[in-house]
Amino acid sequence: MDDIVTYSATRQARLIRERRVSSRELVAAHLDRIAAINPKINAAVEVLAERALAAATAADESEPRGPLHGVPCSIKDSIEVAGTVVTAGTLGRKNASPSVEDATLVGRLRRAGAIPIAKTNLPDLLFAFESDNLIFGATHNPYDIARTPGGSSGGEAALISACGSPLGLGSDCAGSVRLPAAFCGCAAIKPTSGRLPRTGHFPPAGGWIEALWQIGPIARRVEDLITGMPLLIGPDGRDHTVVDMPLDNPRAVSVRDLRVAFYTDNGLAAADAEVSSVVRAAAAALAREGVRVEEARPDCLDAAYEIEMKLIGADGGDGLRSYLRDVGSTSVHPLLTGWLDKLEQYRTGIDGFARYWAEWFRFRAEMAAFLARGFDAILCPAYIHPALPLGTSTTPENFIGFSHTMAYNVAGWPAAVVRCGASSTGLPIAVQIAAAPWREDIALAVALWLEQAFGGWKPPAE
Repeated sequence: MDDIVTYSATRQARLIRERRVSSRELVAAHLDRIAAINPKINAAVEVLAERALAAATAADESEPRGPLHGVPCSIKDSIEVAGTVVTAGTLGRKNASPSVEDATLVGRLRRAGAIPIAKTNLPDLLFAFESDNLIFGATHNPYDIARTPGGSSGGEAALISACGSPLGLGSDCAGSVRLPAAFCGCAAIKPTSGRLPRTGHFPPAGGWIEALWQIGPIARRVEDLITGMPLLIGPDGRDHTVVDMPLDNPRAVSVRDLRVAFYTDNGLAAADAEVSSVVRAAAAALAREGVRVEEARPDCLDAAYEIEMKLIGADGGDGLRSYLRDVGSTSVHPLLTGWLDKLEQYRTGIDGFARYWAEWFRFRAEMAAFLARGFDAILCPAYIHPALPLGTSTTPENFIGFSHTMAYNVAGWPAAVVRCGASSTGLPIAVQIAAAPWREDIALAVALWLEQAFGGWKPPAE
């Protein structure tokens, strides 16, 4: 493997600014890497070779125009990239018309100098914790091709982990940025609800689940999340949910002055021994640094799973079925069928929906009250196991484990993940760091410290 493709995007951009490598050389190296690894992992569903090389040539002929000048990036195939088809992994969009413009966040990456190099795989209409669909098939985990990279941003995390791209964009309604990053040993953050515009995402924002999800960046290194987040924030005049809140600098956070709670069991799904050991090791390392660390969890935490499923499934999945019909998806992947089957039990009427909404409000209030006890962040599992074998994410014993990420979608808090260890078989194990709304700086500061302490991303074996 060419060493340069293992570098962070921030470091790659610095090399371009210093004229130690050209953008065209960098893009070509990533295209070579994708050609080498994609037949094995099936992460990139469209490679934008010609246009990426042309953009790289233009970047080499111009003055640096942003922090990511000349650096390639990848984009989940639910986010518009001008001139490409957004399939959202569902058959009805296989032959859709190409997008006429970039999604807002893709446009912001371009203005920062980044060059889209590939679109990446995902599950049918994004509804699965694996990345498999009837158009492109399954994406495989680069650490073990018999295992999933997670979903729904699994193609994104797999490609980045395997060094086909240094950073990219995914989206997260129940863990869909953090889980793939955790399964693939990457770093990622789901920002605060209302932090980033979702204009140009399919399915689009809207409806009562709007406050559950966000677009978020994935990278191999936390420094790229710190570089990328300031480039992405701010209203676009189209996604009305975006709040124009300042983003504080994670590097200005004194980690040793924080008070951090941690847990390995959310009251619903306890992490296995290997994951628990990594979370406890991370907590112990912070304590040795002088951080005030306490084993504690919000009392309401075990309600998060039911609330997430109630909010998504209040109509029994009819909204999803209607959307599938509208786009012409006459056949859907079994993983999506599994999701729809699970949602049916949460079907309710207007009185029931009012109760669901009240439960959501109480949960958010109780989560806020927990932080008001003096905690700055919560350290916990991203999932109860390392990466799952392909096809097993919908079994009841596995599905309930996704409650660990769902909690922070329901709360609306920012939550980051970073690799802090490995299983006995070499699979990455990440920890999750959540913080109060608008405090991405704290989540990223802790993630950066843990990455430095435990090494973060490690390359998959060739």
